[in-house]
Amino acid sequence: MGGAGPRSGTGAADRAGDADGDTSGDGAGAGVRDGAGGAAVSFDLFGTLVEAERPSDPAAAVAAELRDRGVAVPDDWADAYAEPHLPSEPGVERPLHHHVAAALASRTAVEAREVVDDAAAAVGAAFDRPVRTREGAVDAVAALAERGPVGVCSNCSVPGLVARTLDRSALDPASFDAVTASVACGRRKPDRGAFAAVAAGLGVSVDRLVHVGDDRATDGAVAEYGGHAVFVDEVPLPEVPAHVEARWG
Repeated sequence: MGGAGPRSGTGAADRAGDADGDTSGDGAGAGVRDGAGGAAVSFDLFGTLVEAERPSDPAAAVAAELRDRGVAVPDDWADAYAEPHLPSEPGVERPLHHHVAAALASRTAVEAREVVDDAAAAVGAAFDRPVRTREGAVDAVAALAERGPVGVCSNCSVPGLVARTLDRSALDPASFDAVTASVACGRRKPDRGAFAAVAAGLGVSVDRLVHVGDDRATDGAVAEYGGHAVFVDEVPLPEVPAHVEARWG
């Protein structure tokens, strides 16, 4: 899904379980190539290129990992995890572990800064799950990489999770000229800043970006900024390279 990475900020329990975005923040590929002469292509990651398991109960999964690290978890942790603890601004992504640290501080005598490192480790472990590469993804990325710049633009509030997911998939991370995750660039699709970050990494403006995804509300928003959206339920991954070449080649 376009929002398939864990989300941060207020309402984190409702949004967690989706999965960093300067253009190199989560493991950019071979470097920026000249995007002149055609559109650059970015892919959503979770639900588009890969399927990744997520915890059935994110709050409980994070709690288990905190306990394993010797962190006391309050009895009403499910409520604390679900409550907003950080300022919420439209389109802004914050690391999920900052929310977890703030949730712990809201129920105990510790300050958030005292537990933020343990929270980061716990969140990383809780969302570190098996990955399956979707059919046609490897060939689609390889074909598009031969014609021009290709990147990833993923909503994910867990630092490093996008890079680990790519490493564990059948995809070649070196095929991507830019890997943009929301936790690294600070903006989350459908915000323009997320698309602008990956477009900059690919050496093009947003209006020359073709974004391939599965979620109309998040991935489809690229069209609001002059870019172009391709949805994998309409154009299957094996057909995406030919579709892009025919329309924007």
